[in-house]
Amino acid sequence: MRAFLRPDDLRGLVAAHFGGDRRLVELERVTGGTKKGVYRLGLDDGTTVVLYVWAAGENYWPPAPAAVPDDPFTDASGAELFAAAHAALTEAGVGVPELLALDRSCRHVDADVALVGDVGPVRLERLLQEDPAAAAAPLAALGDALQRMHTTRNAAYGKVVAAGTAAGQRPAEDVIVARALGHLGAAAALDGRLADRHDRIAGHVRQLRDAVRPRTSFGLIHGELGPDHVAVTPGGAAVLIDIEGLTYFDVEWEHAFLQLRFGDFYPALRPVELDQDRLELYRYAQVLSLVEGPLRIAGTDFPDRDWMLDLAERNIVKALAAVQ
Repeated sequence: MRAFLRPDDLRGLVAAHFGGDRRLVELERVTGGTKKGVYRLGLDDGTTVVLYVWAAGENYWPPAPAAVPDDPFTDASGAELFAAAHAALTEAGVGVPELLALDRSCRHVDADVALVGDVGPVRLERLLQEDPAAAAAPLAALGDALQRMHTTRNAAYGKVVAAGTAAGQRPAEDVIVARALGHLGAAAALDGRLADRHDRIAGHVRQLRDAVRPRTSFGLIHGELGPDHVAVTPGGAAVLIDIEGLTYFDVEWEHAFLQLRFGDFYPALRPVELDQDRLELYRYAQVLSLVEGPLRIAGTDFPDRDWMLDLAERNIVKALAAVQ
């Protein structure tokens, strides 16, 4: 059984960062996360803050298949990545929660933690579903933020905490092909339909890669930017959350995911000009990722296992349809 934080576990942390005269009066573990714990802390003066906890007991993900060299999307979790991403997005003028404290001492909690400003519970996903008119302003603001991110360029791809020189890097599209084939192999071991069509799917991936032209400049991308990862403040501002995966990479990777998650609302984001061949490769690679990842986490004690299995099934259908 997983043991999550209780109010008594956080008394010292609250006193250290807010003073001994401040008390924790309410603690809510925010559900939905898979890699870190997210807690809303209510203080005795009526204010709230949010605590991120990077602890093994908060991470539902089992070990991934063998790592792909140069892959910037592996192990996209941790306090160091969060701090680097927060700094890079702030510099780019993109809304993120206010960073109140980053504590890696483990003095109060046996994990790396961050205290951030509470931007509230409203997510853009909910507004798009329930009140599209109210979603229009934050959606436009998100489009502006993406323009700033995707035009922030770097000669090498990689996590912002480690992006350096492009020397010796293999083409980004080859990293994605290796990822896709790894996801295919792992998923085929769990689903007979994919196993039966493994070679045809792998051939389709390689065919898509052959159409992609070389590139030597990369934009700043979130990496997994669905409307559930965009908080909307009471004032209507768009704030990015779950930012640890921030990396320099092909913006087509971001837009393949944005198209999937935003659907009919995607054009309102006013995307930058995209390479359609690269976009098509990345779109199909993400389909395979959205089979392997959900099947892997569904084999754990993740509480919403059926949702993950449904997600995997939808993408299995997409993967197979491409090679009929």
